[in-house]
Order: sequence, then C-alpha cells, then structure tokens
Amino acid sequence: MQKKLHIKKGDMVKVLAGEDRTREGRVLHVDRKSNTAIVEGLRINKKHTKPTTAAPQGGILDKEGPIHLSNLMLIDAKTGLPGRVGRKAGKDGRMERYVKVNDKKTAKKQ
Repeated sequence: MQKKLHIKKGDMVKVLAGEDRTREGRVLHVDRKSNTAIVEGLRINKKHTKPTTAAPQGGILDKEGPIHLSNLMLIDAKTGLPGRVGRKAGKDGRMERYVKVNDKKTAKKQ
C-alpha cells in the first residue's frame, strides 16, 4: 500500500524552495515512487530533440521538470493563501482534505 500524499493532480501549489521559490502553479502529474510533482510552467528544462517524422524540424523544447513534494505547499481555493494540509471526515463519512491557513498570514495579506 502506498502512503497518502498531501498534493494531488490539479491542485494549486506554491514552491517553497529552489530557483522557482514563491512562484505558484497547477500540478500536472504526481510521481508517488520518487515523491515528486510536475508543476505547470515551473522548473523549465531545455530538451534537445533530433528531427523525426513526427517533428521534422527537431530543435530545443522547453519542458517542466520534477519538484520534490516537500518543497510544495497547497494553496487554499477560498483565500488564495498557502497552508498545511489536514484531513477530516466529510458529510458522507469519507475523509476530505482541507488547508490549514495560519491567521497571522491572513492578517499580513489584508
């Protein structure tokens, strides 16, 4: 059984460390084996491709690279602030994720 992750495909996240620190984006893919995620428009790498029948020109492509999950923080959809992820039982008894936003952060943003 694989462990549960705090980030899922389609989530809006904020990068906490690295070259793209403080930037935000949508998660395109999560790799559970290496605990990494591909975030739209972040950690861009140059990929050199040879000419093929599909792409006769070839050339240099910009491609997103993986970011470790420990360097990502989920953004709350209601407030737009990043926070930690918690789980609680929903109305139907299933576990739901929610974002724990610190009140000090909300006071600074307003």
